[in-house]
Amino acid sequence: MEVPPEMLDALAGWFAQSLSPDASARRNAEQSLSSASSTPGFALALLALSASPRHDLQARLASSVHFKNLLRRRWPKPSSADADDAADVLPASDCAIIKAHLLQLLLTAPPLIQAQLSEALAAAAASDFPSKWELLLPSIVSSLGTAVTAGDVVATNSLLAAAASLFSRFRNAFDNNALRLDLKYCLDNFAAPLLEVFLSASRRLQAAATATANPLDLRPVFECLRLSCEIFYSLNSIDLPEFFEDHMQEWMTGFRAFLTTTYPPTVEADGAPDALRAAVCDNLQLYMEKYEEEFRRFLQEFVEAVWGLLMAQNASPSRAQLAVTAIRFLTTVAESVHHALFGSPEAMRQICDSVVVPNLRLRDDDEELFEGNWVEYVRRDSEGSDADTLRRAACRLLRGLAANYREQVAALVSAQVQQMLAAYAADRANNWREKDAAIYLVIALMQKPGATGGGTPVVDMENFFTNVIVPELQAPDWQSEPMLKATVLRFLKEFKDQIPKATAVALLPSVVRFLSHESNVVHSYAATFIENLLMIKDAVPVPGVNTVTRSQRYVAADINPFAPQIIQNLSTALSFPDSSENPYLMKCLMRVLGIANIGGQIVHDITARLVGILMEVCNNPKNPDFNHYLFEALSAVIGRAGEQDPAIVPMFEASLFPVLQRILVEDIAEFWPYAFQIFAQLVNLSRPPLSQNYMQLFGVLLSNATWDRPPCVPALVRLLRAFLRKIPNELNQEGRLPNILVIFRSLLSRSSTEDSAFYMLNTLVENVGIDIMSPYLSEIWSALFTRLQTRQAVKFVNSLVVFMSLVLVKYGSGVLVSSVDAIQPNLFTQILQRFWIPNLKFIKGSLEVKLTAVASTRLLCESAVLLDAAAAQWWGKLLDSTVALLSRTDQGGAQQEQNDGADAADFQRTSGYSVSFVRLQYAGKSEDDLLKEVSDPKQFLVTSLATLSAQSPGRFGPVIEQHVDPANKSVLLQLCAAYNTNIV
Repeated sequence: MEVPPEMLDALAGWFAQSLSPDASARRNAEQSLSSASSTPGFALALLALSASPRHDLQARLASSVHFKNLLRRRWPKPSSADADDAADVLPASDCAIIKAHLLQLLLTAPPLIQAQLSEALAAAAASDFPSKWELLLPSIVSSLGTAVTAGDVVATNSLLAAAASLFSRFRNAFDNNALRLDLKYCLDNFAAPLLEVFLSASRRLQAAATATANPLDLRPVFECLRLSCEIFYSLNSIDLPEFFEDHMQEWMTGFRAFLTTTYPPTVEADGAPDALRAAVCDNLQLYMEKYEEEFRRFLQEFVEAVWGLLMAQNASPSRAQLAVTAIRFLTTVAESVHHALFGSPEAMRQICDSVVVPNLRLRDDDEELFEGNWVEYVRRDSEGSDADTLRRAACRLLRGLAANYREQVAALVSAQVQQMLAAYAADRANNWREKDAAIYLVIALMQKPGATGGGTPVVDMENFFTNVIVPELQAPDWQSEPMLKATVLRFLKEFKDQIPKATAVALLPSVVRFLSHESNVVHSYAATFIENLLMIKDAVPVPGVNTVTRSQRYVAADINPFAPQIIQNLSTALSFPDSSENPYLMKCLMRVLGIANIGGQIVHDITARLVGILMEVCNNPKNPDFNHYLFEALSAVIGRAGEQDPAIVPMFEASLFPVLQRILVEDIAEFWPYAFQIFAQLVNLSRPPLSQNYMQLFGVLLSNATWDRPPCVPALVRLLRAFLRKIPNELNQEGRLPNILVIFRSLLSRSSTEDSAFYMLNTLVENVGIDIMSPYLSEIWSALFTRLQTRQAVKFVNSLVVFMSLVLVKYGSGVLVSSVDAIQPNLFTQILQRFWIPNLKFIKGSLEVKLTAVASTRLLCESAVLLDAAAAQWWGKLLDSTVALLSRTDQGGAQQEQNDGADAADFQRTSGYSVSFVRLQYAGKSEDDLLKEVSDPKQFLVTSLATLSAQSPGRFGPVIEQHVDPANKSVLLQLCAAYNTNIV
């Protein structure tokens, strides 16, 4: 694998610059890497740099991360056989070279780079292993045997790490025959060597773990055993393999030895033994959950062993993670048919006193995390991050016990809560942690709204809320004991639905204070509670209908009195250290701006503040969540204030145009989709004639180059839609419409952007008259039907039916039929028979259903093609599909809700920062109903049919009898009765 040295040097330089604190240097390096990524051999150069000992380790590490991500995106997958996707995959020649060299380079790489290359190997293997990479596993097994024979633990661990990455796919993959065949191949080749490595390392550990053992010498052995346990988990995740069932005694003997052996203090302090024990506990939990019958003969001894570990006093950091996995195993047992192991009063008291309560109390490392890394603290405490916490694990064990011993657990916990509160009352200054633990206990066991089961009545909730929670909220010294205040605010968030509206509104001033608390966690929790509160919806019965709709519990009138102070405090908190890009604060600000009615100076001030923040994050966009909420907040204030006071729109334009133009000029790609959506919102609020700035933007919009970035396409279509609503006649000048159609054809050619192609067409038809569109309809139909020949997926056909329905509604059935038949005689009839009628019942979306139902009704009652006697069969089949469509919408019973921005936070998060389109909910309006004159499509159908049949009595009844499905015929009769009409 030869790569020119100058190429490696250039790559190393770019990666070094990509880590620079200088935003300009960083962006230039990223652009250079982006440009180079499309050149042949780029992936090989990344791999070569990762393995190059003469280059800086940081550049090599960055290269290995880039290589891993590149393989995840561009390694050929079975789905990439599509022409749409094949262009972006790595060349087959590069893939072959990578597969030939990756394993050996991985084995010689430093540990940090080795970890990245292992993941890269797993990414490639996900598609190619084993059928297209037959030498991989035999190479690993052969090298493993050599390393074990030579006693080379380091090489053994490198090979085990590669195998662990390779087999990790079996943990979460969907079970099917193909997966089981791959698993069988892996088991046939690797199960026996794995057991050999495990037993060999176990013997080596037993011999070396003496009182004088050096922890550094034993650490690789512990790691070897830990990796073996990790692979054990992966290979047993789908089903219990016969080999592992036959050798269960050997595995379990080793597992028990690791749990019950106490190693020398210096070795224990190293943390490696606890890491191994944690992996063992994970395996025990897997067997308990999936293979209880085969595992039950070992259960008693393992419960005792794990219990003994938890009872042992050990404050080392490694013991905390072990305790989490150990408690998780005991929880699984407590929730199983073997719960009687914990059923005695003494056992239950021991669990509560010695396992649950000690692990619920705040630890020193909790306080350090609270003060030193608030983001991780919040993630672990309230979001349920991947890194489980002792507190959460202890609560889960308590809930597991309560599932079978509710009254006993409730009595123990209630007494414990009272004891903790009494300790706090006796010495508030020093025992605040007792109150914190008491509140956490209540949060853990009290029933949440929507949860299943009866809940565990630990305390009188109303009394607890009044006497324990409210005093902390209203305390004059609200800056004191920040961890306790954070837990109180978390309690509010957990039980927000149960707090009466009047009580919540009365408490808001107290909670709003905490928005300016100096603790990052406290003001984040206060913001989260307020944001969550404003999201609550209550079920409201619909009169006369057996269904409900959901409406906001808190509306503008409820929040308006507090909005100025909330906005001010949030703005202040965004200036605090480490909270300048706090997503919880910005999310709360977004929600308040999206609901409250604000005006005057507040709008000016908050707009200036948000624009200033945006200018700052443009220097280094590093927090996707925060940046999304920032743009949502901007669109919320623009939408709410701009609609209430159109005179304020020029202020928005003056404030926002400079920063939006900077985003485009400096090519801040992450923000382009957002910028175009904000531009579209401003255009929608503006009044014609549009300013010169907008017309220049319109010119940029019509440039083909602007559409070359797929993530921007949906936003660009929205912007085009906004312009066409304001200045539709501008399309008829300077050849603009033909240019748009060139862009349309490009979008249509890729399945990833065909939705936007149809959205563009729909926008044109909605806003441009037939006099302008008529010369171009043939070109549009030709492009659509050519694509239809190779793209007959339901999604594409549905979009085509919706578009054809739109043309009919806007321009008339005659224009639709004649323009399609102009491509080929009788083509419309063929499209109707093969696509429109079969797919009509699959249309989704309330407006789309209404549009296609009305269009189909008009075809039935107006089109000469269908009213011809020779077309009676297809007339009946179209009616059958139309009735099926309208009756299907009844069965769901779903009620359409107005877009209130409720899903503004529900956007896809990624592990890194990638450019993608994320819709701004507050920037988008509900789609226009082009058929406002038709209030009920069902009524429109039967009244239109009644009018038609009255003109030819007796003609359509037999057609309906012969060609409409009996179930749909019954629905049609019910509709006629409901609307007092008859088909004669």
